Amino acid sequence: MRKKYNQLGIKERERIMVLNSFGWSHDQIALDIGRSKSTVTRELKRNRSPGGGLYSAWEATDLSRSRKQKAGQRERLKNAAVRFYVREKLESGWTPEVISGWLGRRGAITISHEAIYQWIYAQAPELIGYLPRRHRKRYCKGHSRKHQRSHIPNRIAIDQRPTEINDRSEFGHWEADSIVSRASKAALNVILERKSRHLCLTKLSQKSAGYTSRAMASRLGSFPHGARLSITYDNGSENTEHEAVNKVLGTDSYFCAPYHSWEKGAVENINGLIRRYIPKGTDIEKITEEQIRWIEWQLNNRPRKCLGYRTPAEVFDKLCGALAA
Repeated sequence: MRKKYNQLGIKERERIMVLNSFGWSHDQIALDIGRSKSTVTRELKRNRSPGGGLYSAWEATDLSRSRKQKAGQRERLKNAAVRFYVREKLESGWTPEVISGWLGRRGAITISHEAIYQWIYAQAPELIGYLPRRHRKRYCKGHSRKHQRSHIPNRIAIDQRPTEINDRSEFGHWEADSIVSRASKAALNVILERKSRHLCLTKLSQKSAGYTSRAMASRLGSFPHGARLSITYDNGSENTEHEAVNKVLGTDSYFCAPYHSWEKGAVENINGLIRRYIPKGTDIEKITEEQIRWIEWQLNNRPRKCLGYRTPAEVFDKLCGALAA
């Protein structure tokens, strides 16, 4: 019986990244991770950074996931004659169900009304106005089963978080969130230290697990280890690589209960302050890196009542200095 092939996981990619940076050959890497040489060679060739840059485990995972998603997207109504017929009947007042049923009754071609709906919303949105309810977005019937089981590996619930994190008696514990834009794929990664309210704000090309994990590892990695002990997340898909972040930073991760974003209230509060500078509806793609750094500086140097009217930057620097003492 032919052995089933399993795609490389994030841990294997991290190992490849480290060994490749040390100059190991493809044969040596393959032997170390228990894979074939062709798997390693193909991985380094296909998932290297654009332009022939360095290989990154997180970027490789992101590229692989993107290819897999695109591979699963089927085109609907491939035949030009069928598309013309469907368009004509929709414009004359027929519904997708009527078109499907009529074609099936004539025996000319079998096409489901669902395929017609998918084609309209994916490739012919100008025809939405001819649909019975004319919703700009599709609304699925029933309840989604997508997240009945957690899609986040090795998720630790917030109710298992130690008391010293909950009461803010210990420094180095962070909350994470994302701010998105409807105008583009760009997003903001927001991480806030619970005791000092110190903010790290990073612009992302898109709100994906790969971009999020890299941003967090980069920003928090510049601080002493004692300043990055844990991170509390919500259950968004952008947080599925939390274990990779933990491995790089030496942090622990905890997760709010589903739909309980108030359980990380500090970062939710700072999101409201950020929205004063970047209102809802703003295209984050058009916000420059200089503007992001300015907003971060403004909020870190804004006195906070909860800090005795000291600034987050002042408190954070003092606590970091105590670690080095």
